[in-house]
Amino acid sequence: MKYSFKIKTLGVALMAVSILSSCTGDFDEINKDPNSLTEDQLDATLAGPAFASALYAGIHNGSYSSPGVDDHGTWGIATGILPSTFVQYNSVPYGTERNAFVNGYEGRAWSKFYTVAVPALNNAIKASEGNAEALAVLKIWKVFMYNQMVDAYGPLPYTQAGNGKESVSYDSVDFIYDDFFKLLNEANATLASASMTSVASLAPNDRVYAGSVDKWRVFGNSLRLRLALRISDKDPARAKTQAEAAVAAGVMQTNDQSAYFKVSNITPNNLNMIVNSWGYVMTSSMESILVGYNDPRLAKWFSPIDTGVYRGKPVGGLQDQFGATKFSTFNNDVLGNGATNTLSETKNIEIFMASENYLSRAEGALNGWNMGGDAKTLYETGIRLSMLQWGITDATAINAYISGSTLPTLPNVLTVYPTLDLQDIPVKLPVAWSSTESNQRTQIAVQKYLAIFPESWESWADLRRSDAKVIYPVLNTDNPDAGVGKSLMKRIIYTTNEYSSNKSGVDEGISKLGGPDSGGTRLWWDTK
Repeated sequence: MKYSFKIKTLGVALMAVSILSSCTGDFDEINKDPNSLTEDQLDATLAGPAFASALYAGIHNGSYSSPGVDDHGTWGIATGILPSTFVQYNSVPYGTERNAFVNGYEGRAWSKFYTVAVPALNNAIKASEGNAEALAVLKIWKVFMYNQMVDAYGPLPYTQAGNGKESVSYDSVDFIYDDFFKLLNEANATLASASMTSVASLAPNDRVYAGSVDKWRVFGNSLRLRLALRISDKDPARAKTQAEAAVAAGVMQTNDQSAYFKVSNITPNNLNMIVNSWGYVMTSSMESILVGYNDPRLAKWFSPIDTGVYRGKPVGGLQDQFGATKFSTFNNDVLGNGATNTLSETKNIEIFMASENYLSRAEGALNGWNMGGDAKTLYETGIRLSMLQWGITDATAINAYISGSTLPTLPNVLTVYPTLDLQDIPVKLPVAWSSTESNQRTQIAVQKYLAIFPESWESWADLRRSDAKVIYPVLNTDNPDAGVGKSLMKRIIYTTNEYSSNKSGVDEGISKLGGPDSGGTRLWWDTK
């Protein structure tokens, strides 16, 4: 399938970059204008604009300024209704709250990824031929955006993505992870030896790091640490090697190294545009932890329903089960602090936070890996960085939180609906570092869950890998598949379009998945 969109501008902001071909045969041709850009017209001047599109689409956001290419509902359907709901960062009035795949929601992330993000990345790679440093950055971003997808769906088109054929092969999760580590190792070697400080061809359009060689190198190593932990149950020896190599090469240590996408009027923050208008609210799981811990981030993230009173909505309620009951909504520290109607253009999008690295290193230290510090210190440093990230600078308040002995609490909704099945609070530990390793691992998982917010793709993967009890089971389930029930969803199912237009490919994917195409089939690295 061929796709092409006219390039409107070569400016700094996101463009409707030419999309040459989709990954699978899922979608009809949508623009055959002979004046559109073709593959042989790509050159170095177009590397940056293509990279800008790959960055924005690679984090599942869409622009209303590119009609026919994407739209700002992408986050709401690809992220808000899927991983963000699964990990209970928000409650939404849709069937996925009850672990159901309905209305084709599972196809939104897939279609936008393969018709916008992948072609843009492929264009940037082709336009960067001969530029080792630019290709190194693109390798890192390729790993990042494909990792979210492979950890969500399982086997998928990877080596053959964008080949223009009607039938496209699926690669296995373990094969793709092998390539991830290879690409990140290559990227670090190239950027570590680079003589320049900025990748000039990407810098004007790079809305994450402005082409910084060092920051992209550190981002790549941080990603390598993340992926090493992901395979730690499946291949502990390799995980140790990769994690130690990542830390030795340099991972994020300060908040100014964290990765944000810098929004603009044509590349807005989709979460901020729709989270309240679509009915997203705080969940009982978030309330239980944040209120019980007296967490200073609570007032930054959510609004009380009354003075000092917060109420989270249980996830998995039946349609209209809670009627007009009032629940806490998202605050402007999450949604942005700009003028009215410009919040989405002022609040940058969280991609990868430095605090996560300290918490990952803390877990690695418990595994016996050389993480450059002891587990307790790394754990507490991760918490401090997350607090500072959200503007909490009072050292006394931060220290009180870190040494806190209070426990997560029963949700406020029980005062209105006392018979709800919410009595068994998932997290039964305080913030203060425990004396036992098993408890310490749970504490790390809880704090990472909070530190990653609101970026839910990684949080979902980490909860599945760690198996830590952090969130409530859903109240009700509409999914009869084995392994689903009221528990955390294990994966997203393949799209119906794949079955109709690339059946041999999706059949291959299911074979490599090692189980049925359902939300209950564990991925290769999810062993427990």
